[in-house]
Amino acid sequence: MKIYTEYLSNPIFEIVSNQAAAMGVRAFAIGGYVRDCFLGRPCKDIDIVVEGSGIELARAVSSVVKSNVTVYRNFGTAMFKYNGMDIEFVGARKESYHRESRKPIVEDGTIREDQLRRDFTINAMAFSLQKEDYGALVDPFNGISDLHDGIIRTPLDPDTTYSDDPLRMIRAIRFASQLGFTIVKESIDSMKRNADRLSILSRERIAEELAKILKCKKPSVGFYLLEETGLLERFMPQLCALKGVETQDGKGHKENFSHTLKVLDNVAAAELQEGKEPNLWLRWAALLHDVGKPVTKKFNPETGWTFHAHDFIGARMVPQIFKQMKMPLNEKMKYVQKLVGLHLRPIALVDEEVTDSAVRRLLFDAGDDIDDLMLLCNADITSKRDNVVRRHKENYQLVKRKLVEVEEKDAIRNFKNPIDGELIMKRFNIEPCNVIGQIKEYVKEAILDGRIENNFEQAFKLMDEKAAEFGLTPSEPDMQD
Repeated sequence: MKIYTEYLSNPIFEIVSNQAAAMGVRAFAIGGYVRDCFLGRPCKDIDIVVEGSGIELARAVSSVVKSNVTVYRNFGTAMFKYNGMDIEFVGARKESYHRESRKPIVEDGTIREDQLRRDFTINAMAFSLQKEDYGALVDPFNGISDLHDGIIRTPLDPDTTYSDDPLRMIRAIRFASQLGFTIVKESIDSMKRNADRLSILSRERIAEELAKILKCKKPSVGFYLLEETGLLERFMPQLCALKGVETQDGKGHKENFSHTLKVLDNVAAAELQEGKEPNLWLRWAALLHDVGKPVTKKFNPETGWTFHAHDFIGARMVPQIFKQMKMPLNEKMKYVQKLVGLHLRPIALVDEEVTDSAVRRLLFDAGDDIDDLMLLCNADITSKRDNVVRRHKENYQLVKRKLVEVEEKDAIRNFKNPIDGELIMKRFNIEPCNVIGQIKEYVKEAILDGRIENNFEQAFKLMDEKAAEFGLTPSEPDMQD
């Protein structure tokens, strides 16, 4: 029996041990905390499983550490915060399932029965908090070996584990992505057999796991596994539609599924290189940036395959995908939609020559998200031909320099029209009408085209000129002052 008291230096463990002994129950630290101790990963959560009432032990411990306990009676759990960590207590239990639901029928159980219900062997390890063997590793399924070997394996037959709670299939893929581990073949085969079981899951839970995969250092690992096992097709068929290469008259196109995942990895690598925290919504934009390609794919005998307007169509698909995944239809979705719709614009500027006017319009359309758009655009430069990559990279740098020049000169980012409707109504003593919008739009376009500078004086003068075309005369000639 190996003892690991070095991982129990936090005072909370001794307090739990003392209170459990006083109550005559056995308690264990279990799951992610134990796993992360051996991996040397930081962990802010400690799960305590009790052969008895987890709620009562939580109350006893919280009274000692003077922390307010929150009880979730429906789940039989309780938790409180201690020195910046979440400490959660639950009674040891055994579970059984109805096939139509992932919600288990729960009964009191032993530590062994509780470990049997865990998802993976590396998450089923526990440290004993009993006085007689304090710090002993309780590891009935040899999770420590799987941890050392980098293996994801279930304690029970995988068909049982995954059929009972199909979310565990996506969790297995998430852990493989986060930890760089390998899922054993029998588990992969079981996922393929049980893929249809995802139908009993809520899309919200799937989206939560996808978010964790997207935030990984190399998120493509998870999405390749989701596709290989047939899981991705069950909840996001639009991505699976990107797979494959069609050839006609000897002309093929880029394999868009692998390209998409390469772009996603490029975004993750760029954020890491720049020392940024993972931007979940930027990574969603990378994942969906080409989602409009299958719908827009056409073959031209002279030029080959085209995907015209896939940026526009893809942007229109974003709300539909967010809705099907039960994700927020708020500013986060609109941010993703904007980047998908604009992702071709920066490089396209080079083909049309990088004019100040075109750059102003890009800055106007992207606003504060221009830096994220440029990061996505750079990540989208992928090709097996070095000369193509080099040319696109040079073009990208050209646009980037031009953006800086125009922004310094014209201050277009987060552009706000100097002329608003209230000013027009007051100036010309008119009620709300379509003419007001036409005057505002005319002034805005003049600024973006560079016909006038982005300042109030020139905009005010142009407003008067345009209003005169509609037969409007100023009611207060000196209001500019």
